[in-house]
Amino acid sequence: MATLPGLTAPAPTPLTETKTLTLGKAINEGLRQAMLDDPKVVLLGEDIGALGGVFRVTSDLLAQFGARRVIDTPLAESGIIGTAVGLAYRGYRPVCEIQFDGFIFPGFDQIVSQVAKFHYRTQGAVRMPITVRVPFGGGIGAAEHHSESPEAYFSHTSGLRVIAVSNAQDAYSLIRQAIASDDPVLYFEPKRRYHVKGEVVPELGAPMEQAVIVTPGTDVTLLTYGALVSTAKDAALAAFDEGVSIEVIDLRSLSPVDYAVVEASVRKTGRLVVTHEAARSGGLGGEIIATVTERCFSFLESAPVRVTGFDVPYPPAKLESHHLPDLDRILDGVDRVMGRR
Repeated sequence: MATLPGLTAPAPTPLTETKTLTLGKAINEGLRQAMLDDPKVVLLGEDIGALGGVFRVTSDLLAQFGARRVIDTPLAESGIIGTAVGLAYRGYRPVCEIQFDGFIFPGFDQIVSQVAKFHYRTQGAVRMPITVRVPFGGGIGAAEHHSESPEAYFSHTSGLRVIAVSNAQDAYSLIRQAIASDDPVLYFEPKRRYHVKGEVVPELGAPMEQAVIVTPGTDVTLLTYGALVSTAKDAALAAFDEGVSIEVIDLRSLSPVDYAVVEASVRKTGRLVVTHEAARSGGLGGEIIATVTERCFSFLESAPVRVTGFDVPYPPAKLESHHLPDLDRILDGVDRVMGRR
């Protein structure tokens, strides 16, 4: 087997057949393939080298690609993003790991003021092909600042693509698509799903901006993303036993939103429930419902419903189960749009 320049370890081989992988391992495989495809892909982040990241998503990549492409950084998110801006300006494709969702805010200014605007500011002369990986959401019993859902901040910012994965296949496919994109991408990874396994094929599949129907249905459209896709599928199964057919849509892309898929579903079902872990006020659910109401008003049989986290700072670990939308809260939302409450 060939070796990479300057290394003694065998060069990694790409994923060539269907494998069962955890979501975290699927991201690892996607990063590996992207680095094989393009020598300009470099990784930056805190403890991503020898440790392999706090969630071990970058395990073994340092040994395979070396410290010039898998770069351990200081604990300084603004420095990580700022360095990535310089690398992108020089033709590289940097992939930044933000260790936990709540740590992204020191880098917020760089993301929204520089990364999002460089292409527009230079009238297309400079591209920012930067991918920012963000473990997000709750459900792991973590400490303060470790269970945030900041996706709405970035979805509000023109110039950024924002995606959220829910399963191993999308984790593999969409990280490769994100890195190959000439646009900057915020790539949100549901940390409580890192160890959930699924089949992964080498193909890239549907474009990252496309929403997908994961459970067909006829009575209610249930729209979500990230970790809650699994909960939504459970809700569809439970509702089916009560005679209600729920169509579950995995949004995948939070900016831009694939309204073509969403609208087609709502025109069929006449009812919409949107659920996400982030707080209700200013959340994506409100924006999506407003847009669907504008475009599909005459098709709606009832007012759309949001099932979200509460408008409070993320609670201590012992209380997070009350904060996160669960099966019962989602089914209550379904009952409301069905006129049962």
